[in-house]
Amino acid sequence: MNSSEEIAVSTGRSAARMGPAELVQAAAMARRFYLEGKSKIQIAEEFGVSRFKVARVLETALERDLVRIEIRVPAELDAERSDALRAHFGLRHAVVVESPAEAEESPDPENLGEVAADLLGELVNEGDVLGLAWGRSTIHMAAALDRLPPCTVVQLTGVYDAGTAERGSVEAVRRAAQVSGGDAHPIYAPMLLPDAATAAALRNQTGIARAFEYFDKVTVAAVSIGSWEPGISTVYDMLSEEERARYASYGVAAEMSAHLFDRDGRRVGRDLGERCITVEADRLRRIPEVVAIAGGARKAEAIGAVLRSGLVTSLVTDTAAADQLLSGPAGPRPALDRTDPDD
Repeated sequence: MNSSEEIAVSTGRSAARMGPAELVQAAAMARRFYLEGKSKIQIAEEFGVSRFKVARVLETALERDLVRIEIRVPAELDAERSDALRAHFGLRHAVVVESPAEAEESPDPENLGEVAADLLGELVNEGDVLGLAWGRSTIHMAAALDRLPPCTVVQLTGVYDAGTAERGSVEAVRRAAQVSGGDAHPIYAPMLLPDAATAAALRNQTGIARAFEYFDKVTVAAVSIGSWEPGISTVYDMLSEEERARYASYGVAAEMSAHLFDRDGRRVGRDLGERCITVEADRLRRIPEVVAIAGGARKAEAIGAVLRSGLVTSLVTDTAAADQLLSGPAGPRPALDRTDPDD
């Protein structure tokens, strides 16, 4: 994901108005400055001119196309959309990946996880506590991890299906810990319980309570976003038809870690959280870096809703979702110093 700059020093026709001596001197100065990294003062001393003359020569070299600067990023990254999306929502980081042509309607293409893995490699520092929430995109990300500094890894939510724990978020936590060489704190419990009392009892169990103790220490978190429709939100899929209808009547547009949001980013249906094994919203808001991984045109509205909640600081998405997000309202900016109280 690292961008690179290529400096080309040429003597093309566009520089023809400069005499041969000027061309040779300008090319030499440009080479010293752009390719060798010398300062204008050093160049001035070498050529026996003032640093102001060096500045004018370099400026003229750019104007007359004697020097051409190209900024390149890997083909799968869209730098222009990334920067526009970051500014539109006031995010710390936004990375937009080219949507696969054959998967325009599919949410969360697997390449999002690969790019998110690279981003975590940049964001996580030695001694950090990395939190991973349940989600297909976070599972893809963990599978793609190949570098992480030594850090502790904690699971932020229960699992979608306890029977698939070894292939889901528990395995994601173990994988990340293995790559980093740090400790793993998985949660062997379902995300959604029948009632609040059962959920409270599980939170007090030793293993789960130990994981919860790390929630306030998390410095970087990776989360997924779901739309309020079947197959696009695991929480939606876990609820009964009656429960889905009730929450839909509240205007639910998005779900993240079992927290529900309307289109404006306001949290609704807060009683659901009482039945879930998940990190609380106020704790999420205090985490310095919360990276959401979500893409696809079908998820665009949901992504926008979560971004407007202010709980997310960074986003990895694709061009299909980015185009819709950029054409919609930006909404409130997240507090990047992470000092705001919960709404």
